Amino acid sequence: MKEYTEEGYRRGHITILITLYVQGALDAALWPSILHNLKILVCPKNLYHLTRSYFSGRTATLHTYSIQIERDITKGCPQGSCCCPGFWNIKYNALLNLHYGKRTKAIAFADDLLIAVRAENVQEAENFANIEINKITKWAKENKITLNEQKSKLMPATRRKRREITEVNIYLNSKLLEHVKNIIYLGITIEKKLSFREHIISTTNKCTMLIHTLAKLAKLNWGLKQEALNTIYKGAILPIMVYDAPVWVRPMEKNCNRTLYSRVQRLMNIKIANA
Repeated sequence: MKEYTEEGYRRGHITILITLYVQGALDAALWPSILHNLKILVCPKNLYHLTRSYFSGRTATLHTYSIQIERDITKGCPQGSCCCPGFWNIKYNALLNLHYGKRTKAIAFADDLLIAVRAENVQEAENFANIEINKITKWAKENKITLNEQKSKLMPATRRKRREITEVNIYLNSKLLEHVKNIIYLGITIEKKLSFREHIISTTNKCTMLIHTLAKLAKLNWGLKQEALNTIYKGAILPIMVYDAPVWVRPMEKNCNRTLYSRVQRLMNIKIANA
């Protein structure tokens, strides 16, 4: 997403980023659709028949004091199982392989879908985005998947210096998507100029709060020992600091992240290597 958007910056284009929220994603995976996609992918017959057998004859039963209700199950990926990610990827792969335009990029991780549409001006980008969203909406209806228009967001990304109207009207399920100043995708806060300032500040605040909490516990004569603090630091603080660092590490020097690093080094007295 970052590379695609930055390429648009270099060309002087505007990029519309749209995050689409799938309601009850794994529970909504239709089994006939998964089997259909397995055929399209030319799945070996033994694996196809094994999957079809796995999906067949499954029921859910509700018992109460007076009644018993039984229903056949025709959808849903068993969460926590080994096959759950595979079944979902097989189904969602069809969405990523829709015939999108040349200036559109579809990106997905599990059920987190982001659509990036790039154009030379706002009106073009808006038109292209609505066309792509219509394709996705049609696919979702055919596969009995519900896209939640209230949780789905859009954000135009541009570094143009000239003043221009960047408000766009993009519709999902015939409803206008909310226009936001930044979006959160896979835990990263993204702004229109890709400065990642909000994400860095949020990370700073989270880590600083944890560091102060540990500092209160770690006194010279009582409290947690250095070894225990080191373990907590590596398990709780460091993962927050370096999460997806390759994405936002460049803007770090221009923001407040150096303050975060100095605080960690001072309070924890631990050398941060290659963070």
